[in-house]
Amino acid sequence: MRVTLIGGMDRLEPHYQKTARKGGVDLRIFTRAETGFDKKIGQCQAVVLFTGKVSHQARNIVVTTAWNRAIPV
Repeated sequence: MRVTLIGGMDRLEPHYQKTARKGGVDLRIFTRAETGFDKKIGQCQAVVLFTGKVSHQARNIVVTTAWNRAIPV
């Protein structure tokens, strides 16, 4: 299963990856807003969004894209 994590903390990225590997999850992490979010999350089965750690604009892009592609958030 491929999951995309949006937000979070840079220093915790190795912990996120380690935990995901234990569960058999292929995890892609974006801790900052990047151009092309809509294209980058298109290949995943689920999105984890840390709303307190990401801008409103990035949140809106991610939620809209996930909604349009029937990806659970």
